[in-house]
Amino acid sequence: MTIDTTGGIDPAREYVFADRPDNPEMRDSVSFWVSDDRGELGLPRIGVEAVASNWDSHDIQVNVAFADGRAFRLRETSPARPPAGPDGRPTVLGAGPLAFRCVRPFHTWELTYDGKAVSTTSSDLAAGKTDGPLVDLSFHVTATMAVPPWVQGALRTDAGDKLKNSVEGDLMGGPRYEQLFRAAGSVTVNGGAPQEFTGSGLRIRRQGVRRLAEFWGHCWQSAVFPSGKAFGYMAYPPRDDGKPTFNEGFVFLGEGELIPARVVRAPWLTRLRALGEDVSLTLETADGIVIPIAGETVVSTHDVHHDDDTYSIKSLKQENSDFPALQQAGVRYRWDGEETYGMLERSNPLHKIERG
Repeated sequence: MTIDTTGGIDPAREYVFADRPDNPEMRDSVSFWVSDDRGELGLPRIGVEAVASNWDSHDIQVNVAFADGRAFRLRETSPARPPAGPDGRPTVLGAGPLAFRCVRPFHTWELTYDGKAVSTTSSDLAAGKTDGPLVDLSFHVTATMAVPPWVQGALRTDAGDKLKNSVEGDLMGGPRYEQLFRAAGSVTVNGGAPQEFTGSGLRIRRQGVRRLAEFWGHCWQSAVFPSGKAFGYMAYPPRDDGKPTFNEGFVFLGEGELIPARVVRAPWLTRLRALGEDVSLTLETADGIVIPIAGETVVSTHDVHHDDDTYSIKSLKQENSDFPALQQAGVRYRWDGEETYGMLERSNPLHKIERG
C-alpha cells in the first residue's frame, strides 16, 4: 500500500509554539482519542489547551473509560512543561502530569500521563455528576500514523468556504488537521497491574484563535479499520436560520488519497445515555456513493454542565454561559463486514436533549 502520511504538509506544522504568542487569544493544542482493539477501554479525548494569555499554565483534559462503566476524569490547569524535546526542537506540549511529544512529524507521536484522576462512572457523568475520590492513574501511548492527515475545509469547496470569515471558522479555531493512527500502550489504575493494549486512534493538531460564543452543537466521528480503510467527518447541526453550515468528511480505501465526502445521516446528541447507544451514520462521497456505517457506543464520558475550575472553562462560560452538553465516547464501528473501534464527539444545547 502507498500511503503518504504527511499529506504534503510542511513538517514544521507539527511543532508547538516555542514561545508565548503575541496575540493573547492564540492557542496551541494537541489531543488524542484512543481505542483498544478489543473494545475494553478507551481514552475518549486526552488534550492540552495552551492559551497565550495564561501561558505559564496550560489546561489539561483526561478521560479514561472502560466497557464495564468505570470512568476516570481530570480537568486541571497545571504548570506548563518546557516545549523543547530531546533534539532541542519544540516538539513537546504538556502541563503537569500530561505530555504529548512529536517523535517524528506525521509519523510517530507519544502520549504520557502519571498523576491523579477522579474515579467515577459513565452513568454518573451522563447524569451530570463529576465528583468522586481521587486515584492514581497513568498511561502511555505510542501512535504511528496510518492515514493521510485531513485538513478541515480542504476536501470540499463548500466546506472550505464555510470556514472563511465565519462563525464556523471561529468554532474550528484556526488551522487544524487530524490524523488516524495505530496505537500501542498501557493504562494503570490505582496501583493495579498495567493493562497493555493495541488499537487505534485519532490525533488532532490545532493552532489559532478559537471563539465559541455562538457554538450550537456538532457531531464528529472517525475510525480506521484493520484493512486500512477509514472514514471521518465533522458537521454542525442545521442552523435555526436555515443557512447551510459546515459539513465535510472523507473516506479512505487503504491507499492513495482521501476521498471527499459529507455526512447525510448523523447521530446528533438528543439524549444523555451512558453506553450501548446506536450511533450509526451514513456518508456520501463527492461522486454520489452512499456508505452506511453501523456504530454503537462501548465506552463513554460526558461533560453536561461545564463547571470545572480551569482557565478555559472560566473563559468559556464568559463567552457562552449555556454551552452545549458534550459526549466523548469510543464506538464499535462496522463497515462492509469489518469491525473496529473509533471515536465520537457530539454536543447539543440541554434544551434540545431528552432527560431521564
